[in-house]
Amino acid sequence: MAAAFEVTGFLMGLAGWMLTGSTLANNYWKISTVYGSVITSSRLYENLWKSCAQDSTGVFNCRMFETMLGLPAYVQACRALMIIAVILGVISSVLTLFGLKCTSIGNMEEAVKGKIAMTGGIIFILAGLCGIVPVSWYAYSITMEFYNPIYGGTKYELGSALYIGWAGSALLILGGSFLCCSCKRNKQTGGYKYASAQGGQRIYTKTESAQSKAYV
Repeated sequence: MAAAFEVTGFLMGLAGWMLTGSTLANNYWKISTVYGSVITSSRLYENLWKSCAQDSTGVFNCRMFETMLGLPAYVQACRALMIIAVILGVISSVLTLFGLKCTSIGNMEEAVKGKIAMTGGIIFILAGLCGIVPVSWYAYSITMEFYNPIYGGTKYELGSALYIGWAGSALLILGGSFLCCSCKRNKQTGGYKYASAQGGQRIYTKTESAQSKAYV
């Protein structure tokens, strides 16, 4: 059962990492709204790296953000956090792959593999947190500008990249939680039992695990 938890957590974390990476490269972080707008022949959309305009014929033109210091502070923070989330996802995927019970690398003991898997699970959770914060922050900024009656600039709506980012972050956190839970289940399999002895004394002996019995 613990092995199934580990594999499930690893697959969920891997899928979450892939979704988070696709969120970083997605163009549609925010899309200009047609609500209350007279001109609907063109549409604007942006991500963390560039701003694009598309007309009614499907022709689009993109402009990269030329300066980083000229961007809003939340955009710079979102860039950094998303990159950190992707890097942490790579590290946790490699660690978890080495720590899975179904993988055999050298003569690594089960206790060591369990610790490696738990470390990978914790890093998966950290990657999910680093991914959900910038997505939610970016969505909050869009929402505040949309409902601000004195805001005179172009108003935007939430793009598809934000929903993908939320899904990827949730999978990362769930996958890391599954890995941590599987390691706790492994620790609880060992215990102590007592046997009655003469004179009313009780002798405590450590129970053998299923794997140790298999080698006898």
